[in-house]
Amino acid sequence: MESNASCPADAAPLAKRQFRVLVGVTGSVAALKLPLLVSRLLDIPGMWKGRSDPVLHIDLRRWADLMLVAPLDANTLGKVASGICDNLLTCVIRAWDCRKPLLFCPAMNTAMWEHPVTAQQVGLLKAFGYVEIPCVVKKLVCGDEGLGAMAEVGTIVDKVKEVLFCRGSSQQS
Repeated sequence: MESNASCPADAAPLAKRQFRVLVGVTGSVAALKLPLLVSRLLDIPGMWKGRSDPVLHIDLRRWADLMLVAPLDANTLGKVASGICDNLLTCVIRAWDCRKPLLFCPAMNTAMWEHPVTAQQVGLLKAFGYVEIPCVVKKLVCGDEGLGAMAEVGTIVDKVKEVLFCRGSSQQS
């Protein structure tokens, strides 16, 4: 699975660098894809594979090179857009260093996705500098078919690799 993004030629040596990705998970049914997503993320060259004691939200923001929120459900989208930080995930997001990339993958029922407030909230997250990995059209668990399903795992992994390797190479120069 190669990323289609164009990166500088000197990006290849970065594969020897260790990357640390913090994955945030919300209550969406798309969280069922989490084991596959994490497994595939761990296949990225240089991905940190260690484990440590639990840490606070500030330590997590310092530790991670990139934050991925996948899936981002409607409830947590509303909290993040409003600045509410009432759990570890929303506290990490609220404390996030905006000089580092934060990617989010919306996932919700089509009716929720099409509600006007959703576009406003996604727009706010983008205004913060966060990167949306857009949801896709498919048959949802509830039986509805339409826009709102989390992006495919391969798409998410490709975007994480693109951001890590392209961002890392620009920091090395």
